[in-house]
Amino acid sequence: MQLDNELTRNANSKSIFHDRYYKGFFRGGVRIVHDEGVRGLYKGLFPSLMREGSYSTIRLGAYEPLKRLFGATDPAHTPLWKKICSGAISGAIGSSIATPTDLVKVRMQADVFRHPSQSPRYSSTLSAFATIVRTEGLQGLYTGVAPTVKRAAILTATQIPTYDHTKHTILNHGWLSEGVPIHVVSSMVAGFMTALTTSPVDVVKTRIMNQKKQGKEGILYRSTWHCLTRTIKSEGFFGLYKGFIPNWMRIGPHTIITFFIFEQLRKIVGMAPV
Repeated sequence: MQLDNELTRNANSKSIFHDRYYKGFFRGGVRIVHDEGVRGLYKGLFPSLMREGSYSTIRLGAYEPLKRLFGATDPAHTPLWKKICSGAISGAIGSSIATPTDLVKVRMQADVFRHPSQSPRYSSTLSAFATIVRTEGLQGLYTGVAPTVKRAAILTATQIPTYDHTKHTILNHGWLSEGVPIHVVSSMVAGFMTALTTSPVDVVKTRIMNQKKQGKEGILYRSTWHCLTRTIKSEGFFGLYKGFIPNWMRIGPHTIITFFIFEQLRKIVGMAPV
């Protein structure tokens, strides 16, 4: 959905949501199953798991040590800016390391845009890594690293601090006590805020990573800013929010499950809650 009607020129920005191949979240899912089978919904699963295993491990693990470096000693009354800075830094570190897996995931998921008579862009995850290195060099694995790191910094600066701050605000007011209900409520708030702040940069990241390279003159987007401005100019501001609903429906449950398991694991090993 983030690539639908890419750079379509029309004075009415609302037109970018018309004549789309994927007409909304549910109808888009039905079309994918119709065109590619149920397996089409799971394209890029393996590189996605590789990315999540490295990226999220680093950003979640580094968040609290970074908070302490900023001088946070009282979890219940830590200033929000310290949480945001800690989240941004931990997200940027994790994403910079995991960019190659993110690149392969994006390209394998976007492979539906090939002509039916053509073969898949990559036959497997390993083939994708090998082909990118062979045709674009090692630096090709870091295509889109700038918007990817920026997205990760924004995402983690929103997601973990929102969860952290929402939870302790509720605890401080005595509305709920430590336990599963407060974990779920805080995660729901964090999931919505994360989708809201990251959707524009997610569109930019996806488009830069998916563009085919044909020399310096053949690329659509030269930088994050170039992609951002071209998208707004051609599709209007709301072009940056293409795919918001599926993005929210992915990030929302992902956030709830992540923090629920994270809190339970901390409890099991004897660590204090976030």
